[in-house]
Amino acid sequence: MSTEDLSGDIDAGRRAFLGGMAAASAALALPMAGLSTSSFALGASAPSHSPHGPSNMTTITTKDGTEIYYKDWGQGQPVVFSHGWPLTADAWDAQMLFLSSHGYRTIAHDRRGHGRSGQPWNGNDMDTYADDLATLIEKLDLKNIVLVGHSTGGGEVAHYIGRHGNARVAKAVLIGAVPPIMVKTESNPGGLPMSVFDGIRANTLADRSQFFKDLSGPFYGANRAGSKATQGMRDSFWLQGMAGSLKGQYDCIKQFSEVDYTPDLKKIEVPTLVIHGDDDQIVPIDDSGRLSAKIVKHATLKVYPGAPHGLTATHQEQVNKDLLEFIRS
Repeated sequence: MSTEDLSGDIDAGRRAFLGGMAAASAALALPMAGLSTSSFALGASAPSHSPHGPSNMTTITTKDGTEIYYKDWGQGQPVVFSHGWPLTADAWDAQMLFLSSHGYRTIAHDRRGHGRSGQPWNGNDMDTYADDLATLIEKLDLKNIVLVGHSTGGGEVAHYIGRHGNARVAKAVLIGAVPPIMVKTESNPGGLPMSVFDGIRANTLADRSQFFKDLSGPFYGANRAGSKATQGMRDSFWLQGMAGSLKGQYDCIKQFSEVDYTPDLKKIEVPTLVIHGDDDQIVPIDDSGRLSAKIVKHATLKVYPGAPHGLTATHQEQVNKDLLEFIRS
């Protein structure tokens, strides 16, 4: 798939997106997760929720027998993070350490088929992802939660509320998130053509290792002048991605591209912060963050000028500050 193949289908507002993809590969246009600048053992510096200290491998088991890995740091009001494709809970390390150091209990899990969680053949769909999150929340008996999701994780947060309600949720945060829907349809004319996501599938199957290395460029805006992206960020993206299941990651492409989260967004009743970079080459803001902020009843949109999709890393301090301010408000 070439940039020329797409140019006839995407309006002028999408041309910056296509330019970024061409820098790596025209097929690199996808809505995916953020990661922090830190993939090392930040947990060693954070207080453990468990009085006996953290275990080497903390998991819960879902109803279909899949083990879901999670990390659980600090004490206080719980803040639960959902990562995106193709990453892991480690994508949130910087935010977790920061908030746990300010009196919050932070929890993040590896989605099934990703990272250290189980790699089942079945169940790699958004209904099951949301149910897995519900299982984690219920088994830890979490209440008054702040749910935070980036990219595909934003879809998971919205779908959790859509399926399981607002009862345990105090606030929600959608960062560079994929809702309402990414693919171009009659009702979503500003979306990306299906050919983009078919290209993602093809590249994931053909050589996902090289694909993830290439994708990390536009993900962090490394192809932009004055970029804050480092090689460490890009290496962490690749490392986390390669820990996952090829089958799970392949199936997940459909979930971040074709699921319509509009009904879920309409069911969110809690205060919601929508954060998005206006130079997001992966999930363009006009067909995602701006629309979600209009659909959610109690939403506030905060635009980061010039920020890329991976802004939780490139704009780590600002994201941390805004999260803390919103949670405390």
